[in-house]
Amino acid sequence: MRKVVTEFASWRTWCAIVMLVVPQVLQAQGESAVPFLLISPNSRASGIGEAGTGTVDDASAIYWNPAGLAFLKGQEISITHANWLPQFHQSDLFYDYLNYCQDIEDIGGTIGASVTYLNLGEFIRTGSSGPTEIGRFKAFEFAVTAGYATKVFDDFALGLNVRYIHSALSPIGTENEQGSGVASTVSVDVAVMYRPTELEIPLLGDIGNSFSAGLNLSNMGPKVTYIDAAQADPLPQNLRLGLGFKLLDDEYNSMTFSLDFSRLLVRRYAEISVIDSSSGTPVKTIIQPASVDPFYKAIFTAWSDGSGLRKINTSMGVEYWYGSPRLIALRVGHFFEDPSFGNRNFWTFGAGIRYDIYG
Repeated sequence: MRKVVTEFASWRTWCAIVMLVVPQVLQAQGESAVPFLLISPNSRASGIGEAGTGTVDDASAIYWNPAGLAFLKGQEISITHANWLPQFHQSDLFYDYLNYCQDIEDIGGTIGASVTYLNLGEFIRTGSSGPTEIGRFKAFEFAVTAGYATKVFDDFALGLNVRYIHSALSPIGTENEQGSGVASTVSVDVAVMYRPTELEIPLLGDIGNSFSAGLNLSNMGPKVTYIDAAQADPLPQNLRLGLGFKLLDDEYNSMTFSLDFSRLLVRRYAEISVIDSSSGTPVKTIIQPASVDPFYKAIFTAWSDGSGLRKINTSMGVEYWYGSPRLIALRVGHFFEDPSFGNRNFWTFGAGIRYDIYG
């Protein structure tokens, strides 16, 4: 996929254009760097409206809720490949995801690892004096994650991820910019999951083994610096709360309802300035420069940006399994985002077949 980039274009404008290839994270693209970290990496969760923080029970837990790894036994591996924006028919615009997990009794928990890769294709570079091609470059982003989860109690687990992130949007800067479009950083995720075996609720009775809940605070880390520290962008720090309830569970049938709430925890402050033209020559005085709170502060200040609860996205879905053991799955879900902050509102559908190659 070839795109044209002129050297005299501002770096922030160029960066925004590149991020437009990720429609699933429109809200994050205007507030943070590396929004590819928010792309749903597996078809199962995507089929139920991108929910799963409170119910995930496979290797993809390292993304949705690393604490869920503690409830897994044995080892699992999953691979995802998707042609990104297939309607454009560009073979070099694609998303890959690989993850693996294994419980290890000697360390009292489960380890996991994943690799995320987004290829943005080839760009054509032109000079400021005209549209003549002066070179080409390829843009891509990737992240490598390692995780560990352990049970604190039989029904309560903690999970932790450590992640290395690399973003290569352009090998050189634009004209007089100090840096380039290449940057690296690190981040961590902290999560919990609760799966009670006994839980008495008035009017509902014992919902143990039917109810589950999870919380995941992801992408906590230092800002991404492409040009200089003054222009650094925050990571897409995200808080997810998930609930799950098993509606049906017998020998041949299983049905689970999942509900997720997610909120981007990024706090930006716009520049405040005044223009003084009393001298005949307009002079701009900056009262408050544009700034971004560090991640540890944004956990709290992001809630005071005047948006109230409108920045909370809602995901919900139902997954049905048939067979003994579970063989065929059908899924339906819905995702909602406030019209003022992205306006994503869509239904999802999915199906799956489970096959144990080891018998």
